[in-house]
Amino acid sequence: MEALKEVYITAAGKFLPGPPIPNDEMEDYLGRVNGKPSAVRRRILESNGIKTRHYAMDKNQQTVYQNSTMAALAVRDALGKSETDAHELDLLAVGTTQGDLPLPGMASMVQAELGLPPLEILTTHGVCCAGMTALKSAYNQVKLGEKSNAVAVASEFSSRLFKHTRFESYKKVSFETEFLRWMLSDGAGAFLLQPQPSRGELNLRIDWIELTSYASCYDLCMYAGTNKVDGKPGPGWQDYPTYEAAAAAGAIDIKQDIRLLDNIMKVGVDGFVRLIVGGRLDPARIDHVLCHYSSHFFRQ
Repeated sequence: MEALKEVYITAAGKFLPGPPIPNDEMEDYLGRVNGKPSAVRRRILESNGIKTRHYAMDKNQQTVYQNSTMAALAVRDALGKSETDAHELDLLAVGTTQGDLPLPGMASMVQAELGLPPLEILTTHGVCCAGMTALKSAYNQVKLGEKSNAVAVASEFSSRLFKHTRFESYKKVSFETEFLRWMLSDGAGAFLLQPQPSRGELNLRIDWIELTSYASCYDLCMYAGTNKVDGKPGPGWQDYPTYEAAAAAGAIDIKQDIRLLDNIMKVGVDGFVRLIVGGRLDPARIDHVLCHYSSHFFRQ
């Protein structure tokens, strides 16, 4: 049996649409619902501590870059820092919360956007984890020797879900949706993975990636396509008699049950403890921890 390969991140790329938008200008891009400023915007922004966003739409809420376009631009940026040509890629793994189309998968759209020849592709779908699941799949294939190189890219275009025109028929925008209006941003990032380091460049070796889902332990937290009924998912958007009925009921809107957010810290700590007990992590050997959290509220 052939020995497992080492896996290195040999190049990284990104695409951030447009200039950074400060908090005071956010509503100029998302729009004011029925012409009125948000009553909760300032409180949410003070809590999350985020200073700027990038939006892939303009102040008229018109799309400037498709989600697949941003992903493709991030891939081109990564490849432009390497000696690998796009036509040499063996695997394209793409993660996103929501692509431009319900079908086909986002990876198909990115492959077409890049003009790649036939190759293996993978679309991973989720919320915050989509990029990491794409990365792990690419990592596994390179480590096994199935592929000589792979690109993992994650891209999000959340702002168009929050344009003001989507909510102007409502008596009130739910807090679960309003909360996310002032949290999310658009953009894409990509890694090129290879079994040997690139000469003369900084290379990051991936030793392992651990992913754990707690979906069976908690109620639905961040979601779109339904409304909660007594804390549980109600009918899905495709169960409504018409698309218009699903939209009118707010079933299509993206939402987050903020009452569940404290559990993020619990499962994060639980995950670290299990890795230490299992011997995968030695705290004495760690000098940097890069921790992703969605809001400065959690920093304490």
